[in-house]
Amino acid sequence: MTRVLMYTTGFCPYCSMAKRIFDDLGVLYDEVRIDLDPEKRREMTEISQRRTVPQVFVGDRHIGGCDDTQDALRSGQLKIWLEEIGIHV
Repeated sequence: MTRVLMYTTGFCPYCSMAKRIFDDLGVLYDEVRIDLDPEKRREMTEISQRRTVPQVFVGDRHIGGCDDTQDALRSGQLKIWLEEIGIHV
């Protein structure tokens, strides 16, 4: 799995907020637009067990959605998870 992976749509404000978190940290991520590819939507649902976007993964760890990512940032856990996969912020 990619180091940081985010399933999004082009019209989701929560996706924009989640992307901004990583942009502000200077962390590159791969974005998968599920609104452009129905197969990717099925893939996201299968691996995350969720249907909403965004769905964020750091390494093999499923973080969850925007609220989960914001909570992890506030608590300091997100930086710990990033460091575990070799990304220092």
